[in-house]
Parts: sequence; structure tokens; C-alpha cells
Amino acid sequence: MQRLSFRTLLIGLNAGLILLAVLSVFGTGTELMERLADEQALARVDLAGMSALEAVERSAGDVRTSARLLGERPTVGRLLRQRDAAGLTGFLDSFRRTSRLSACAILVGGQPVAAAGPDLSWVEVLRGGTSQTEAGGLVLGDSAPVVTFPGAVAVTALALDPPFIRGVASQVGLPVEILPAGEALARADDPRLDLRAEVLASGKPRSGRLQEAGLYLAVRPLPAVPGEVQVLVETSLPTAEVTSSLSRLQRRLLLLSLLVAALATLSGFLLSRSLARPVGALTEAAARIGHGDLATPMPRTAVAEIGVLAAAMEEMRRRLLRLTSELRRRQAEGEAILTGVVEGVYSVDRDRNIRYLNPQAAALLGLRPEEAIGRFCGDVLRPAGRDGVRPCEEHCPIVHARFRGGTSAVENLQLADGTRRTVVLTSAPPTEDRQVQLLRDETDVEAARRLRDTILANISHEFKTPLSAQLASIELLRERLSEKGDTDTGDLVLSLERGSLRLSQLIDNLLESVRIEAGQDSIRRRPVALDEVVEEAVELTAPLIAQRGQRIDLDLPYPLPGVRGDAPRLTQVFVNLLANANKFAPAGSALRVGGAVTAREVLLWVEDQGPGLPQDRPNQSARSVFGRFMRSSEDEEPEQSGMGLGLWIVQSIVERHGGAVEAVPGEDGIGTRMVVRLPREAAEREAMEKVEVA
Repeated sequence: MQRLSFRTLLIGLNAGLILLAVLSVFGTGTELMERLADEQALARVDLAGMSALEAVERSAGDVRTSARLLGERPTVGRLLRQRDAAGLTGFLDSFRRTSRLSACAILVGGQPVAAAGPDLSWVEVLRGGTSQTEAGGLVLGDSAPVVTFPGAVAVTALALDPPFIRGVASQVGLPVEILPAGEALARADDPRLDLRAEVLASGKPRSGRLQEAGLYLAVRPLPAVPGEVQVLVETSLPTAEVTSSLSRLQRRLLLLSLLVAALATLSGFLLSRSLARPVGALTEAAARIGHGDLATPMPRTAVAEIGVLAAAMEEMRRRLLRLTSELRRRQAEGEAILTGVVEGVYSVDRDRNIRYLNPQAAALLGLRPEEAIGRFCGDVLRPAGRDGVRPCEEHCPIVHARFRGGTSAVENLQLADGTRRTVVLTSAPPTEDRQVQLLRDETDVEAARRLRDTILANISHEFKTPLSAQLASIELLRERLSEKGDTDTGDLVLSLERGSLRLSQLIDNLLESVRIEAGQDSIRRRPVALDEVVEEAVELTAPLIAQRGQRIDLDLPYPLPGVRGDAPRLTQVFVNLLANANKFAPAGSALRVGGAVTAREVLLWVEDQGPGLPQDRPNQSARSVFGRFMRSSEDEEPEQSGMGLGLWIVQSIVERHGGAVEAVPGEDGIGTRMVVRLPREAAEREAMEKVEVA
């Protein structure tokens, strides 16, 4: 089978597409124009019907206003009292002409005593709204009581006669017809019968195109009383006015489409001749690149646009050549790095299925790389949580890294041979459809850390028992020396007691830090009296405060509401805060302990007059002081400095109580205020009940 040339194919395709496009545009345009013409015609008659209805309703409002004005005229009451029927009739006639009404009357006891204009059934008009006269005409009527003559009623009326209808039609720009509901359905052969029946049945306006009548018709109801339609307002537009304009527009569109098709076909023929040859050459060159030939350059062409394409393809060929060489070099480097690093490296896709595993990771997990490829990473690593539940669902570091920009977590892996390995899993943010993880084996490090914590806890516990006995003995000895009046020896014993207190506080902090790091951070939830907690902390730190000649000013609100928590732990919080303030406050200064109560929280603070937070970075310092092993700079740290555990332990205990702690500048910007926020017992109970219900 002989293949068509590119030029022949381009000409035929161009001509066919142009012809198809012209026919599609003409057919679619004709259909859209017809639909648009119908929509515009219906919108026009709808708008005209709305305007006509508004004109009638506006006239009804004028009739209502005229009735009220007539009833308020003092002349009407005066003429009624004088029983001057002739004068009242003349006044009504003048009022009718001035108000542009058809008729008006004054009724007493339901009977007209004076009227102006044509004779009407004033009882029907007295009901208000739209009524029909005995002659078949429609009348807008309304009434109002005569203010100055009780029992008299002023009635006004406006006839919806042909002059009125012609005036409304001139306003809306289309023919208008106002007819009673009885006459609307009188003729069974009227093509407008169905549309009128729908309006009378539903009470809602309707519009449509009546093909048999050759009209666009809009029908709107004018209710005489609520819920009852007695009058219809119709506006119409002949379809001939629309179809004639539409036919002229369609003929012009057809001629324009044929002209465009002819010009486009001619231009396509000329263009195909100039494009066929250079495009063929570029096609051959692109085929060579597709087969891996990046050495042959692109052919040149005289056509500007194709010349730009040829230059771009040539630049693409050169870049592909350089990129291929660079990718091969980087692939070799990457493979060398991944196979040479000590840590294990593996990558997963968006479903956390393993796509790559380096030899170190395979050796760490005790399997071959091909055994892990394509499997879910949780099934390969088999991590175990503290409660025996895999962290893959709620605490997966791979998922967290996708939202936090990278995470690091310690995982305990249960290998296939039954051994357990402790690893640090570092997850990087995902790139496209891959996410890389780094495995660092810390089994030996974790064992050494647990051994260190055990030894530290045992040593601290062994220190704690004799030290407590020593403190009790020293306190008893100091009391006996004070009774004997031996002040010199008493001062030495007091100094010994202060040192023992500092050592006891250090041991308490070490024990608490070991419990926190080991995960034994649970607290007992019992009612706690905060004033007793503060008083006990003040008594425990009194020797340290007295050593530097300082004093404690207590200013707590009374009464303090109760909280639920662990009283010894909360005492340790305020002992650490007072000891910290004692270190940094000048000798002889005052330490303030204050508080406040809100609807849901209890606030307690310890404030000193020390150097305070650095002025150049107060926010950063306020956060960093609660870090573990965080100490001030050498020029700010006092001589008797600690290990930097006190405030870290304070933050840990307070947060476990559902509260928060923060460091802010002291009063008047002097010193530092450590603020502890604890939830009140009622608020905590309410929060726990909500959690249980959820």
C-alpha cells in the first residue's frame, strides 16, 4: 500500500479540518443563535411582564395612598357634618381629577353619600384590591376611614380600561393585556389557554414560546386577595420579529464561514509546501536521537520557525549528551557511596513499599535486597512499640516526615531470626514518588544508655536514704546548739545543712530526670492544696534563702482553688523554682511568690530581681531556659551552679499535669518571673469527661 506524502496528508488534513470546523461552527452557531434568540425574546417578554405588573401594583399603591389622603382631609369631615352633599360631590370630583383617579366616594354605613366619576359597585370596591364592574371592566380600589367623621369611609378607584393599558404598554415597549381570570379560560381554541391555566393553578408567573400563535408570551398573576388570582397581566412579542433578524444573521455567518474556509485551504496548501521538506529532515534526526544517536547534529533550515525548532532540538541533543554523561557519572558515585556507607539506606514509594535497599541495610535486617523490594516497609523492618503495637499506623516517622520536613525516631526492630535491634530511623522529606530513610544501628548504644540510667538511679537512691537521715540529724543538732547558745558551732552546722539541702535537691533532680528519660513519667491524680505545696517548698528552701540574706514575700490569692495532681512532684517544681531564683537574685533581695485565679486556670509565679532575660533575644531565651542541661553563659552563671536539669524537670512535671510554664520579664522589667499554669480541678474533670465520651 502506497503511503501518502507529508505534503499531501497535510493539505488534505488541513482542508478537511477547516471544512469540518466551518460546518461545526455554522451548525453550532446557528443552534446557539436560535437558542439565544429564544432566551432573549423570553427574557424580554418576562421583563416587560414584570414591568407591567409593577406598573399595575404601583397604580394600586397610588390608589391606596389617595384613599388615605382623602380620609385625612378635614374638608370631608366638615362637609359630612354639614350634610352638604353637593359640596362634598364637588370636592370629590376635584380630588379625583387631581389624583388621576377614575372614581371616588364617601360611604357612611356602607351606603354612598357622595361620589365622583362613573357609577361603580362601591361595596365591591370597598373590599380593596382588584374587582370587576358590572360592565366587565376591572377596577383597582381601596378605602380608608375618614379621620374627622367616625363611621365614614373614603373609597378610591382606578379603572383598568384601554387607555390605562395603552399607557402601560408604552412604558414596557410591548403589547399588554389585562383580563379577568374568568375571561382567560373562556375560549377553548385559544393557544394561550394552557399557559394561562398553569398560572391560575399555581399562582406563579409563566412564560414560553407559542408556536401555533407565533408569539412569545409572559403571563403574570395579579392577586386580588391573598391566595386567589383574579386578574392576569400578559405581555407578548411576535416571533416574526425575532426569526427575520435571525435569518439575516445566519446568512451572513454562512457566507463568512465559506470565505474563511477557502482562504484557510489556500494558505494550508502554500504552508504545507514550505514545511514538508524541513520537517521531514527533522523527523529523521529525531528518529536517530530516539535510537540513541546523540552524535549526529540537527540539519539546518531556512524557515524561521522550523529553524528555531531545529536550533532547540540541537541544543536539546547537546544537553542530553552532557546530561547522559553526568547521570552515568553520578550513578556510579551514588552506588559507590550507598555501598560504602556504614549506615543502612532504603527508599519507599508513597505507599511505603520498599523500592531500594543498600547492602548495609539488608545485612542489618538479615535478608537479601531482592527479598525486601516491593514489600511494605513495616513488614520488612517489623518495628515494635512500647505497648507491643507497631507504630506504622499512628507514629510512623516516614509519614510524619512528609508533613514536618524530616523526622528522626528510635525504633526497636524484631528481626526474622528473633533478635532485637535498636536503630535510629531518620526520614527525609519525599521527592517526587520516592522517600529515603537512613538506618543507624544503636543496639549497643541503647544498652549502654540503659545501663547508665540504671546505675545512676541506683546511686541516686542509695545517696538519698543516708542523706535524708543526715539532714534530720543536722536539723536536730542545730536546734540543740541554738538552745545552748553556741552560735559559732550553730553557723557551721547551718552551713552543713545548706550543703546537704543542695545535694538532696541535686539527687531529686537526677532521679526525676532518669524517670522521665526511662518513660516512667506517670503521676498520681489526687486533690492537691496548692497553698500547702508552696508552704512546704518555702520551708525546704528556707536555709538556702537565709544563707544569702534573702527573703520570700508571699502574696497568694485566698482561697486557692484545688487542683488534681501529685503533691510531691508539685513541691519539687516550686523547690526548683525557688532554688533557681535564689541562685540568680542578688544577696539581700526579695523573692516574690504570687498567684492569680481565672475561670479555668490557677497561675502561680516565682519572681526574682536578678539579671533577667537577655534584652536582645528575650523570646528565644525564654524558651531555651527550659532545655535539658541548659546553663547560662559563664559571666551570668552564679558560683554555685547546677547541671541545668532543674527548669527542664519543672517543665516536664507541669506539662504532665496538663499545665504550662513560661519565663517572662519581672515587674517593671526587672528580673525574671517563672509562671506556672495549672488547670483547675473542675476544668480538668470536665476535659477528662469529654475524652471519655469521645
